[in-house]
Amino acid sequence: MDPLKAPVPPEAKLHFLDYWRVIRIRKAIIITVFLITAIIATAVTFILPESYASTCKIKVENDVNDSGGGLSATPSMMPYDPYFIQTTFEIMQSQLVLSNVISALNLNVEWGKKYFNGETLKSTETMEILKGRMSLAPVRNTKLISITVYSDDAKEAAQLANTIAEAYKNYRLDTRRQTSARGLEVLEGQYLDESNMIQSTQMQIEKLRSDLGITVDQADAPGYTASLTTEQLQSLHNRMIEDEHAYKEKEVELDQLKTYDKTRLRDVLPNVVNDSELGSMLSKLHEAQQKIATLKIDYSAENLNVTRVQSLIDELNRQIDSRVAGVLSTLESELNSKKAALDALTKKVDEVKAKDMQESAQFQPYYDQKRNLEQLRDLHKLLYSKIEAEKLDAEIPKFSMVQVTDRAEPGKAPVKPNKTVNIVLGLVFGLIMGIGLAFFIEYLDTSVKTIDDVERTLQAPVLGVIPQDVGYLVDEGSESKHAEAYRVLRTNLLFTRKEETLNTIVIVSAGAGEGKSTTALNLATVFAQAANRVLIVDSDLRRPTLHKLFKVANNLGLTNYLLKQNTLAEIVQTTSVPNLDFMASGKLPNSSMGILGSTQMKQMIAELKQRYDFIFFDSPPILGVSDASILASEVDLVMQVIQYRRYPQPMTIRAKQMIEKVGGNFVGIVLNNINMSQDEGYYYYSGYYHDYYYSRSPGEQEAAAKPGPSAPGDTEFKPKDSGDTEIKQKY
Repeated sequence: MDPLKAPVPPEAKLHFLDYWRVIRIRKAIIITVFLITAIIATAVTFILPESYASTCKIKVENDVNDSGGGLSATPSMMPYDPYFIQTTFEIMQSQLVLSNVISALNLNVEWGKKYFNGETLKSTETMEILKGRMSLAPVRNTKLISITVYSDDAKEAAQLANTIAEAYKNYRLDTRRQTSARGLEVLEGQYLDESNMIQSTQMQIEKLRSDLGITVDQADAPGYTASLTTEQLQSLHNRMIEDEHAYKEKEVELDQLKTYDKTRLRDVLPNVVNDSELGSMLSKLHEAQQKIATLKIDYSAENLNVTRVQSLIDELNRQIDSRVAGVLSTLESELNSKKAALDALTKKVDEVKAKDMQESAQFQPYYDQKRNLEQLRDLHKLLYSKIEAEKLDAEIPKFSMVQVTDRAEPGKAPVKPNKTVNIVLGLVFGLIMGIGLAFFIEYLDTSVKTIDDVERTLQAPVLGVIPQDVGYLVDEGSESKHAEAYRVLRTNLLFTRKEETLNTIVIVSAGAGEGKSTTALNLATVFAQAANRVLIVDSDLRRPTLHKLFKVANNLGLTNYLLKQNTLAEIVQTTSVPNLDFMASGKLPNSSMGILGSTQMKQMIAELKQRYDFIFFDSPPILGVSDASILASEVDLVMQVIQYRRYPQPMTIRAKQMIEKVGGNFVGIVLNNINMSQDEGYYYYSGYYHDYYYSRSPGEQEAAAKPGPSAPGDTEFKPKDSGDTEIKQKY
């Protein structure tokens, strides 16, 4: 049959049950931390003094700017300040406000009596205490601020909150008054400066009037210039522009008429010039032309009537041509006349402007000073109005920047400490700390924890899982509740052997105290109970323990045989267990430390293989001394015992590497000292047997032991050496 092979190590993934396993294993730490934290939280909660809270709400507006508007002005809000609320909080906790609160309530003396045995406090000390009792918070989406004060006296808390609100309100009002007073001082100073400037300007005007010889009438005339009034000059200029425009139109019209022939002029000229005589001639010509056209129908051209009318038409044409020429001549004369008048007007305007500019330049300083004086007088009047308005505003504030909306009232019940919340938080925090500490310790613990850890790390199969606090089967007998774990180990070991001749086994471990001696003794006992001839050898020459378990002397043993002082028959002892013999270690001389690697040792092992079915060797820790490595290289099979949660994994890995390095036939791992009640995985691996078989009453066990019909599938396992051994086990 193929030996047991180590399965391919699965990928390490944490399952919910892994977390639960850690909690169960570390429950002592979790409970301890939980209880300590809960007790501390409860004790602190009941030790802390009770504190009352009172809250006062105020409405706070940003600063306003009502300067320059007089009595009828509407205050304008300052630009939005994103830091206004935080700035307000800092001011309310500053010396500017709190010093007034301390002074108003005489807190230096009162709190000195109350908390410092009558010693008067400094203002800075009192202020720090008051800051620690204050809590400021904005009411969301409003301009309200909550002022909360804590104190062991409910009335004192309410009084402090209300006093802080009033102190801040007074601070804003005082600041406002001081700002207005400083602004009024500036305005009055400016008013005085402008009064002096007006007097100086008046004196300069009088001097200029005298120097330039300006009369009072001229100086006081509105719109006065040196020669013509402004309106007259403007009218004259406008008239010049109109005449120039009319001249241009007439010139263009005349030039166009000159381009027409006589016939075209007869048609156009009556529409251009209102000439009644020309119109009458054109009407007579039209009638004569109609009349001759009628006569030519009845008469010939030589007819007297036709000749008379034709003569009239010719005369009318001559008169019309003469009249048209006269009208054109008249139009040209009028155009020349307009040109002459326009030139004269233009010359006059230019002369007036030149003279006006000359005289204006001479009197310009006087007029400039006069305009400056008028501006100064207007500004002087505005400043006077503003000063009077500011004086009235200082007496009657028009805008309240701080308003107390809700006054603080004494609290009915203390708000600190909140015993229920504190205790609950203590319990929750203790539980979290306990679980966190448990997982932290678990994280730092690199020792073997699960079968998966072993098989994934060591790449070796786990042959057996031994429960915690096992006894010695030599004393407990074959019906011991721990025997089944070793029977499972025995079965797995038998299937692991490649050949039946491999019957010498050494039990090793990485460090001391992992249970290799107990494992070797109980495993040998199980083999002996199965009718195998078994020898167990205590090869831990430095710290032998098996002779104490068998309650025999250690005078003779392995060292005596290897030193050729005694024979095998003399050093092998029988035990109370049938088929189980024992060889003690004997006393080891200091001069024979490497005795296990001698030729005599190899000869002894070969001879024992012929006498016994199985030989078990108990060895020292493989990382401590070289004896275990020597034994691993000399025997057929090597098993490594690993104690649950004792040594870090690198240590166990190093032990396995040393076995393989010396050429030992490593067959598997034995996990020792497992707490089955805490780890469900180990429970179902090995613990189910105990609950099923050993939890029954003695009567049930006797009834189950009676022979009866075998269930289908029940088999018996008998090794090939059935003459010496018979193992019955149901699957």
